[in-house]
This record gives sequence, C-alpha cells and structure tokens, in this order.
Amino acid sequence: MTSASEHDADIQPGSLYVVATPIGNLGDLSPRARAVLAGVSRIAAEDTRTTAVLLRHCGVDTPMTALHDHNEAQVVDGLVARLQAGESLALVSDAGTPLISDPGFQLVRAARNAGCAVLAVPGPCAAIAALSIAGLPSDSFLFVGFLPPKPAARRQRIAELAHEPRTVLLYESSHRVVDSLADLAAVLGERPLMLGRELSKRFEQSVLLPATALTQWIAEDPNRQRGEFVLAISPAPAADSDQAREAQRLLRVLLAEMPASRAARAVAALTGLRKQVVYELALGLGGADANDADATEGA
Repeated sequence: MTSASEHDADIQPGSLYVVATPIGNLGDLSPRARAVLAGVSRIAAEDTRTTAVLLRHCGVDTPMTALHDHNEAQVVDGLVARLQAGESLALVSDAGTPLISDPGFQLVRAARNAGCAVLAVPGPCAAIAALSIAGLPSDSFLFVGFLPPKPAARRQRIAELAHEPRTVLLYESSHRVVDSLADLAAVLGERPLMLGRELSKRFEQSVLLPATALTQWIAEDPNRQRGEFVLAISPAPAADSDQAREAQRLLRVLLAEMPASRAARAVAALTGLRKQVVYELALGLGGADANDADATEGA
C-alpha cells in the first residue's frame, strides 16, 4: 500500500484537499495526489464506486463519503464538522478537477467560511487538456460547462456565445453531441470548432473543422459519437462582436414595438448578421412571437 510519507504529502490536520484525478488514463494520477488520497482521514467522492476503482489501482483503502449533486447540501455540515475536529479530507470527482462542471462548490465554500484550510492538488482537467491541443487562441478563454439540453434553450445559448471574442470551451454528452453540433453549425456556419473525444483514453480523437463539416464528420462513423466530448469554439472576429453589440442595442428598441421574428429580420438586414443568430438574441432579450407558430422559419 502507498503511504503518505513515501511522497512527503505532509497532510495538514483540519484541511480540505481538492484533488484532481485522471480523466481516462490512470497513469496520469500524480504521485502527490496518490499520497494525499492515502494520507487523509476520509475522501469525499462524487461516486464512491468510481473512486473505488482508482483507489484499488493505487493500493489505497481510505474510507469514503459520497458527495454528489443530490446530497451535497445534506452532507456538507458533517464534513465541515470533521474538518473542525482535526480530520483531513480529500475531495474528488469522478474524473478531472473537482468543481469544473462537477459537485463540490458548497463544500469548498463552507470549509472556507468555517476557517478551514483548502488546498489544491492540481492535475488533469478535460477542458484545459482540450484547449492545449485545439490549435485555437489560448491566451484568453471562456469555459461554459454543458449547453442546455432542450433545443430552443441550446440554440439561444449558442447565439449568445456566437460573438464571444475568446475561445469558448464546453462539455457535451454522447447522447446530445450530434444535436448540439447541428445547432452549432446552424448558428456558427463555417466557424472552426475543435472536437476532442475520449481524451487520454484508448480511442482518443480530436479534429479541428468548420462547424458544418464537423457535423458531417461525426455522422460518418457511429463510433465517433461515443464517449465523452469537449468542444472548443474559435473566437468570433472582432467585427462580429461589434455587430452583436449593435444588434442587441437595436433589438432593445424594436422589441418594444414588434414581434421577435420581425425585429430579427430588420436587425439582420441592418447589421449583416445571420437571421437565426439575431432571432436567438431577440429571444434572449425577452422577445416573443405569440402569433407566430414557427417564428424561426421566418427568421
């Protein structure tokens, strides 16, 4: 069994360690992370069954407590009480860095509010791994987690991101990736996207293509639709960002006088932006088409 002293983990009593774990390849677990997991009093894990696989691989038998989206509010007080009593805890998610589209925020905030030390044990993160291989600008970026599951909300969110001047990173699941790529293509057209699939795993793939071509690429082989995905969206040209700001200004005026679809058509003509993009922006500003059964068709 691995002991903390082997890697000088120097576990501090009453401290919460936020530990990054592999996103696929178990060899990516750092020696320090291994030592911390072996040396703390208890591990708060998103899914104890998933973490048990990692612990067995490491030869670690530290006891665990489940901490996930459905119980975090209920277990936080008890875990903070353990910290205040002098126990040391590690927080892990199923894969990658905790709190990055994973539970743990309430525990970290409660621990800090209670005056407990919170320490990072950095390591793998799917979003950062994707950014590093995307071939897109990386000096400034925006991470947005998952897109909304419902089509209308998803298209509206994409329209909001279409004019972002930074590289945008997002996650997507296997059962929604095809629909999300179709919506991205509808809104973004030929904007370059990088899709990373199964990063660090046996069947890892990554490809940088225009949004429309990427929808064709993933449809060509059902195997490309399996696994876990990270998407990176190329920044909007500066002119697009300026146009979007002008479009929003005009929409705020026109939406007080007309339905969203009519306002979108007018603003698209004035700014040169895609009609669908402007329509989704109009909806995001509270516009509606009460008398239009299919407003997007006219937009």
